[in-house]
Amino acid sequence: MMRHKRLDHRFLEHIPERLEPGVLYISMGYATSAHSCCCGCGEEVVAPFTPTDWKMTFDGETVSLRPSIGNWSLKCRSHYVIDRGKVIKAGPWSDEQVEAERRRDRAAKTQFYGQAPKIEPSVQSAPVKAAPSFWRRIWNWISGRS
Repeated sequence: MMRHKRLDHRFLEHIPERLEPGVLYISMGYATSAHSCCCGCGEEVVAPFTPTDWKMTFDGETVSLRPSIGNWSLKCRSHYVIDRGKVIKAGPWSDEQVEAERRRDRAAKTQFYGQAPKIEPSVQSAPVKAAPSFWRRIWNWISGRS
């Protein structure tokens, strides 16, 4: 059951530390959104806007996010779509479906962001680390890896 059937949006520079239930916070500067889980469990849900993650649409009055929000790592495992500010409950996924989506997501990220070429150990010298791309830095910031 979805406790919040609608999300009001707020465009701001920084996502606040405390999220008000029923509000979708959007930071275009950091290309991300955050909200309190719509089931009412109180967990924070972050949806980064990247070519391989979520897309945000603003029609001048309402906001939509695609694809759906699947909170598979949360205890509630809620699944919903945010469409023009409305929260639409989506069906549950099996563990197999979740794992298949995680594999697809990893493959999409690898394809989009690329992967360092494999170097034979015998030819490898000191490790060289390339500077991360803009999207990689955003992803690292969002996921707490910065």
